[in-house]
Amino acid sequence: MNYRQSLLLAILFSFSCLALQAKKPEVYKTSVLIVGGGASGVTAGLQASRLGAKTLIIEETDWLGGMLTSAGVSAVDGNHQLPSGLWGEFRQKLYDYYGGPAQVETGWVSNTLFEPIVGNQIFKQMTAKTTELSIWYQTKFSTIKKNDKGWVVQVTKGNKSYLIHADVVVDCTELGDVMAAAGASFYVGMDSKNRTGEVYAPEEANNIIQDLTYVAVLKDYGKGVDKTIPKPSGFDPKEFENSCDVSDPSSGHISANIDCEKMLTYGKLPNGKYMINWPKEGNDIYLNIIAKTPAEREIELKKAKLHTLRFIYYIQTVLGYKNLGLSDEFGTKDQLPKIPYHRESRRVEGLVSLPVHYLEKPFDQEFPLYRTGAIVGDYTIDHHHLKNPNAPQIDFIKIKIPSYNVPLGALIPKNVSNFIVAEKSISVSNIVAGATRLQPVVLEIGQAAGALAALSVKEGKDPKDLNIRDVQSKLLDAQVYLMPYLDVKPTDSYFKAVQKIGATGILKGTGNPYKWANQTWFYPNHPVSEFEMVKGLKSYYKALENYQASGADLTISEFINILIAIDPKISRDTVKQKYALLSNNEVMKRSEVAVLIDALLNPFDQAIDWFGNLK
Repeated sequence: MNYRQSLLLAILFSFSCLALQAKKPEVYKTSVLIVGGGASGVTAGLQASRLGAKTLIIEETDWLGGMLTSAGVSAVDGNHQLPSGLWGEFRQKLYDYYGGPAQVETGWVSNTLFEPIVGNQIFKQMTAKTTELSIWYQTKFSTIKKNDKGWVVQVTKGNKSYLIHADVVVDCTELGDVMAAAGASFYVGMDSKNRTGEVYAPEEANNIIQDLTYVAVLKDYGKGVDKTIPKPSGFDPKEFENSCDVSDPSSGHISANIDCEKMLTYGKLPNGKYMINWPKEGNDIYLNIIAKTPAEREIELKKAKLHTLRFIYYIQTVLGYKNLGLSDEFGTKDQLPKIPYHRESRRVEGLVSLPVHYLEKPFDQEFPLYRTGAIVGDYTIDHHHLKNPNAPQIDFIKIKIPSYNVPLGALIPKNVSNFIVAEKSISVSNIVAGATRLQPVVLEIGQAAGALAALSVKEGKDPKDLNIRDVQSKLLDAQVYLMPYLDVKPTDSYFKAVQKIGATGILKGTGNPYKWANQTWFYPNHPVSEFEMVKGLKSYYKALENYQASGADLTISEFINILIAIDPKISRDTVKQKYALLSNNEVMKRSEVAVLIDALLNPFDQAIDWFGNLK
């Protein structure tokens, strides 16, 4: 064999070795695997790792935050009065960055608006401080399968393949791709009235989802500057002729309220930027790509991008805003966001499901699902269906709800173990998904998912076997709201007690559907009647079954009588001395009652099932 032949064989051998190495994925082990570093993915990762679980987030882009950042939807809808958990922490960091709340009230749609690039930076700073959390960017999910030790998930990072072994997997993808691949049962589109029991639902189910949007972020480059883009193919100005209609959507489709400046400042961001997302005849488009392959999705999403470019061209030419050009916000070649804004996803069939009547009257339903909540929202039922002429005509916005909470069982699939679902894929009805899809709620969904995952790993249990009260307690420690009480803040000394007693149903709040920021009030400084107090406690303590209570305001003396009827070991003098209750005739505040019930009886510790029933 001559030198050239030897060299050729050596080269062939080297290529063979490389090929073998390429075919054999590298193995990585973690306790919690979160697929998707979007809005719910980043908070799931933070919460799980803060509770001590080794956690890995895999994310397709090089950003964190999903719809809040990568999709450009950086005008936050709802929960201004409910700064729960990591949503409140993130918002405070925005305040710190921009110089206070007033500096992020730049548009009229929201109290909190920010530049997507800043949101991404803040999320990366938050995650960098957690030692148990790793993040792999530009990593794509391929397959998932179960073995006797947990999950094995194959991913591709660059040109390299990995097999990730995880005890618990959390699906935080935009469209619920991982739960579908894992075999979870799910729904897509509008539910039938028969399945959900919702009077507003259509008679027959269908696969129609909400319109999606390829958002644009425009920047004011100054007077006299022309940033007009090349004319996009298929441009027709008639398509956008009513885009300056800024009437309330609940008033109908078209009105005489035409104000182009107001349309643009709807999502005005700091530093002279504008989020283009809303107009009724703007850049929404109907595309249902849920069941399509990644390659097919990419083709379809080009239509959404083109539609957005047409609207930008319309703003620049027909409306005359040539000085507004695409920002270099996202670092993409086309200057559009890294991902589209998906308003709707697959919805898992969970341990429990949340239909809209449980939002309308949470305390008057068959099951006390509110007891199992750890995710709160106050935005109204908001669906986008104007771009699909086949969508049933349902006036979603006129479905009036107070603020609400979401049961933890909605995050756990009924038929798949050691798996948790987040983002927009939780077990709610299609109607309810119009409210739970909003940014703060999705951030909270992720935080709840992270707590479920961490405790599942720590206790070696399937999430469905966890003690719900243990999960809620961990979230309370992180200043998460269990109940949507806007008048009780985490800074209040009685916050935890009110949240815990509220989640028992012993003291109930008062809901009020109110415009675009619905309410539920606890009224911490109001009195409570003897009758209401005894009625609430009876469901927990049979000793009160025959207790006679009046409708008078509850005094300290009568409250102690009720306590002693439940537990004769409770001493009147000890209670009065310990809590400095000075007068037998003093009328008690609801917050005081909550604190004392929590301290002396601790009903929150009584176990409940996923439907909220006492075990």
